Amino acid sequence: MSRILFTRRSFSALAAACVAAPALRAQPKVEKAKVSIAVGGKAAFYYLPLTISEQLGYFKAEGLDVEISDFAGGSRALQAVVGGSADIVSGAYEHTINLQSKNQMFQAFVLQGRAPQIAMGVSTKAMPGYKSVPELRGKKIGVSAPGSSTNMVANLVLSRAGVKASEVSYIGVGTSAGALAALRSGQIDAMSNTDPVMTMLEQKGEVRIISDTRTLKGTNDVFGGPMPAACLYAPLEFVQKHPNTCQALTNAIVHGLKWLQTAGPSDIIKTVPETYLLGDRALYLASFNKVREAIALDGLLPEEGARTALKALASFEPSVKPDKIDLGKTYTNEFARRAKDRFKA
Repeated sequence: MSRILFTRRSFSALAAACVAAPALRAQPKVEKAKVSIAVGGKAAFYYLPLTISEQLGYFKAEGLDVEISDFAGGSRALQAVVGGSADIVSGAYEHTINLQSKNQMFQAFVLQGRAPQIAMGVSTKAMPGYKSVPELRGKKIGVSAPGSSTNMVANLVLSRAGVKASEVSYIGVGTSAGALAALRSGQIDAMSNTDPVMTMLEQKGEVRIISDTRTLKGTNDVFGGPMPAACLYAPLEFVQKHPNTCQALTNAIVHGLKWLQTAGPSDIIKTVPETYLLGDRALYLASFNKVREAIALDGLLPEEGARTALKALASFEPSVKPDKIDLGKTYTNEFARRAKDRFKA
């Protein structure tokens, strides 16, 4: 009798192992376990999914040892990858289009933000009587870093009012305490930046917002359609050579996006580093509530969003010719689809 019982138990254990086996096989060994990610302004809500996935150990759970290097803005992070000191950029999707126009092939493979979350505001101290965009001619405008997505949004706002980028001075101020200090000390007259910085300045009456993409509606008003924002992107060659690594990175980010869908403000406060709060917990949470809907849900980049980004760039960037850009090569949803199914995002 005991022998039969033992056999049944063995059979049950074997059956359970067989059921579990496909799940294990579904996660093949990563080609590159140690991965370096360059990000431009990690403390911004723009990159919150990256921070959440890091802080909650989701990269480690996928068998990755991820090192994240923080730079002043997205353009600086991109330079790190182009220069070979990092593997992957956590940055704005539109850089992949810009790069392709210069014959450099990069591909986005998981979306973190479905709206740019960038607001442009004029200093109420430097320009108290401000009425319209042309008044910014000859002024100093703060951006996270020249060439970054904050710079791109400023270019778009100016070009629509007939102001050329060459008619203003752009100054890199980062995305945290340095940006606040630059505006408050009068080093700049206006600023295009992300949250929590812009909400902090707005709530204290230090800036007057003139363009806002922190909500889906605001993004649609500015760009005329959905505008994909932060994503993980890398040289096309890297993506092709390291599909399992890209899948693992995507899994970690989508896991973070899934967590963010139900996380409350107190969960966010407990998870992000204290320095991200910029000394004002209440304003940090007010900023989070403002940009929450801009966070991606499942890591998928919408085709319509890619077209919006191309149209926006081509409107003020002469080197970007829409008929010469192959949008299909600038992003892939292959990894995000698998991660979405796995995490039911």
